[in-house]
Amino acid sequence: MQLRTFLAKDMRQALTDVRNSMGPEAVIVASQPAKGGGVMVRAALEEPEPPLDLIDPVAGDEEDVDALFHDSMIRRLREKKSNLPGRRPFDRMEMLAAFAKNRLPETLAHILAESAAKAGLSDMTLALAAAIDQRMTIAPIDFANAQAILLVGPNGAGKTAIAAKIGAHARLAGRHVRLVAHDVTGAGAVARLKDFADHLDAQIVTAESAYALAAVVAEAVRDGALAIIDTAGFDPRQAKAAAAFAALAQIQAVEIIGVVSALTDSEEVSEIAEALSKLGASRIVITAADMSRRMGALAAAALTPELPLGFVTRSPFVAGDLETLTPLALARLLIEQAEGTQ
Repeated sequence: MQLRTFLAKDMRQALTDVRNSMGPEAVIVASQPAKGGGVMVRAALEEPEPPLDLIDPVAGDEEDVDALFHDSMIRRLREKKSNLPGRRPFDRMEMLAAFAKNRLPETLAHILAESAAKAGLSDMTLALAAAIDQRMTIAPIDFANAQAILLVGPNGAGKTAIAAKIGAHARLAGRHVRLVAHDVTGAGAVARLKDFADHLDAQIVTAESAYALAAVVAEAVRDGALAIIDTAGFDPRQAKAAAAFAALAQIQAVEIIGVVSALTDSEEVSEIAEALSKLGASRIVITAADMSRRMGALAAAALTPELPLGFVTRSPFVAGDLETLTPLALARLLIEQAEGTQ
């Protein structure tokens, strides 16, 4: 098997580089944000490989690259027997049982099981990965070019820790960082953010009103610094709370990123993620994946329609990485981890 590592500015460019260098049958087996910005992917290719009857995309037509790469991967999996350890024959009832053990929302469970059955793959984990791939969009943050990030989510979701982690990755990408505390009344909120700022050698600014926050963001953009805004927690499903947040969402150059915890009830997190999408969130970050024995909430948040998955975290510490969750990794969590839960 041939293994190669690629560095690219984003996942689309990485897919293009993999296809150009290794051919359409190469499979991405791992991906993660690169320390200097962009994304690093690990691609595999078994040798020798029979040719596939694929039509090369028209030169410059980048929109076809993802579709062709995905089609070739699924075709390859259909045509070859899997040598993965612990291979399980596809069994819809067994899959639904695994979903139930993980407390996956019932509607989502049946959607995934139906899609997995239609994938035509004999291995249950790979069939589920194909189903997840049809629904999940992965969108890591572009630390090199982001201007202002506003973190929003319920109390206790881990927004302040995520602000610090994003700041650390931005610093590694060579960016100046300003941590902005919009929640100045929460117990210890500013003090904790200041501690993180000291560790990152970053500036900390407070902005109590939407007007003050807009001024802080505009100044950071002029200075080429990344503003990372930590907000007070609230339930985005509540109309009054959502209306109060609307003024922050209108600030120019701000990207809204939702933050939810994998420890939340899966039905609740599904509703919260959908509400965050309606508030204008461009992607979601899921925290506390290391603390959850049941993956229902993680899957429900990661598979929220029209809300791409940014990162998953498995540590509350700044040094803990922002990780990219792949469809295969999520499928393994849902199928294999179910064995250890009741």
